[in-house]
Formats: sequence, structure tokens, C-alpha cells
Amino acid sequence: MKEKILVTATEMFLNLGFKSVTMDDLASEMGISKKTIYAHYENKTQLVEESTMRLFWIISNGIDQISALKKNPIEELYDIKKFVMLHLKDEKSSPQYQLQKYYPKIFNTLKQKQFEVMQVCVVDNVRRGIEQGIYRENLNVDFVSRIYFSGVTSIKDYRLFPVQMFPMTVLQDIFLEYHLRGIVTPKGRKVLNSIINSNQE
Repeated sequence: MKEKILVTATEMFLNLGFKSVTMDDLASEMGISKKTIYAHYENKTQLVEESTMRLFWIISNGIDQISALKKNPIEELYDIKKFVMLHLKDEKSSPQYQLQKYYPKIFNTLKQKQFEVMQVCVVDNVRRGIEQGIYRENLNVDFVSRIYFSGVTSIKDYRLFPVQMFPMTVLQDIFLEYHLRGIVTPKGRKVLNSIINSNQE
């Protein structure tokens, strides 16, 4: 039952937002009493924390599996973006912004963990891209990986990027193309253009 509550809560948080979902909503959605939820979770904060960490590990493991395939580094970034967006339900409810506003402690812990995972993944991606001649060889790898992380997290601030102007799926594509065009070689540009063209078909 504990796992079931966690799965349903995660789903609801992603679709409706961390703030909007109450314990009553969750109980009603599952057809159980609030007492049953409290038997497993002390309060909503604990539920939010466990649900964000569960999602974080699912996404991290998925990213590891994609990275292990050692695909073309440009293709790899598109595959990771697709996988993450699928698990975050296209971020319709701006979960990161709500987490930051209402659960700052959980948000900061999560951000640190995300940075550690992405740092390893992006540094490896950039190094392989340089070796394969699709990323410029004069890149500062640590700078590129950090600026990428900074961009990925900043575009989720809907005060800067209002959803009406920038739906999250479109925004992710714009950002990834922007990032890659700054680091690719002419050889890499051909790969990037062919991926963009095939995504538009």
C-alpha cells in the first residue's frame, strides 16, 4: 500500500502541482481513508520528499541506461530530453517552481543531486563529442557542463519563461538546439540538422 500511495501521489503532483494536491484529494483518488495514508506517511512534506526522490532515481537510472548505449552524443542528449519529459509529464504543472516555492529544503537537496548526476553525464557527453569531432575541441568541458545544467534548470522558471509563450516541450527543444549550436563543429552541425529535420517530420 505504501508504494501504491507513493505512485499515485507522484502522478497527481506532476499533473496538478505539489501545492494543489491535498491529502484529501489523494485519499479520494485512491478510494482509501486519510488515516490509511497517515499510517504510512507522517505528513504531506514526507510524501512530497519521497515522491521527488523516487522520481529522481527513476530518471537517473534511465539516464544511466541511455548513456551506457554510447550513442552519438548529440542523439544521446535528444534521447535523454525525451525520456525526462515523458517521466515529468511534460511539466504541465511547473513542478520544479512549486517545489522551490513551497518546499525549498527538498528543492535544494534535489537540485544538488541533479547537478551531481548531470555533471557526470554531460562531462562524458562533451568529451566523447570532442573525440568524435562533432563538438569543438577548444571547449572548456567543465564550463559547458555547468552552463548546460544552469540552462536546463533556469528554463523551468515560468516567471522567466511563461508557459503561454513557451510550452515546456517547445522550450526544451529550443534550449537543446541553442546549446548544441554553440558547441558543434561543421560535422556535428550536419548530425544536429538531420535530427532536427527528422523530429519535424
